Amino acid sequence: MQIIKMFKKILVFPTLLLCVLISCSSGDSGGGKTPDNPQINVAINTEIVGTTVQMLNGDGNGLVKFNITPSSGVSYKIVFGDGEIAETTTGTITHTYKSSGTKTYTIDVTVFNGLKYFTATKSIVVFVATIQVWGDEFNIDGAPDSNKWALQLWDPGRVNNELQSYTNRPENVIIEGGVLKIKAIREKYGKGDFTSARLESNGKFDFTYGKIVIRAKVPTGVGTWPAVWMLGSNIGSVGWPACGEIDILESVGKNPNQNHSSLHSPGRSGNTPDTSTIKVPNDNTEFHIYTADWRADYIKFSVDDVVYYTFVNSDKFPFNKNFYLIVNLAMGGVWGGPVDPNFTSSTLQVDYIRVYN
Repeated sequence: MQIIKMFKKILVFPTLLLCVLISCSSGDSGGGKTPDNPQINVAINTEIVGTTVQMLNGDGNGLVKFNITPSSGVSYKIVFGDGEIAETTTGTITHTYKSSGTKTYTIDVTVFNGLKYFTATKSIVVFVATIQVWGDEFNIDGAPDSNKWALQLWDPGRVNNELQSYTNRPENVIIEGGVLKIKAIREKYGKGDFTSARLESNGKFDFTYGKIVIRAKVPTGVGTWPAVWMLGSNIGSVGWPACGEIDILESVGKNPNQNHSSLHSPGRSGNTPDTSTIKVPNDNTEFHIYTADWRADYIKFSVDDVVYYTFVNSDKFPFNKNFYLIVNLAMGGVWGGPVDPNFTSSTLQVDYIRVYN
């Protein structure tokens, strides 16, 4: 009898174990079915707004409507091909291309269905008309437009060991006869021996990509250091040079008739390798046009329509986000150098600054 009882126990145990295994593999909250994970075909449907028989790539507004299928995705990541990326929970979205001209963009889409990622790629050709998106013609006499510019009030030495005090006085900054005039003066003021002015559009206007066109006449005199340039709008959170810097018009009085265009970024600041120069005859007696054509893949600098430097841009640099404009006239400093002892005053004159898409 004892042997028979032991044999029954041996038979009962594997039977129970088998029942447990069968129960675990065949039952779940979904009614006993394993999660469904079908393969899906991602389609990128696009509509370029304003397309006609005559204008196959749009009417120039750059607006494109996207409809990504299937619409049942949990999330969508859309790389628009112009440096912009969108991550959404819907496959329906619009995007505006801003770089002027007729350009081909490669769209990359990733759809997540809750378990797997599925991708698709499509190329589209979009026409964007060249339009001015911001500007200052400096046509109203008096102080600079406070809706466009903030005047900085700084003591000497705040940056670059510069010697000037920045003020908002009309003696240093004024619009007259359709021209912005920033005048550097040798005079005792505050903590320094020179005064000048610095305008910034920070908090009033910033932008990503575009053509910046400046018509200006630079000052004269050893020790002067005029510039029209840009800084990344995130400088307050990441600092310099992580924010990036784009110098469009920059010259020093000790090297007359020469313009410098430079870019500063992490590991490439200070004595940056990303720079070039061009001779600009009579730059302090005649107005010249200084231009930066800033795009996701390059930044081209020119003077009077002569391109003299092309920087290859990419997402490894900080030049793919909002920047703001700066106009200033510094004295001395790390690059301006010693000031001519006979210097009394000189003026940076700007006829206009225009920003195009």
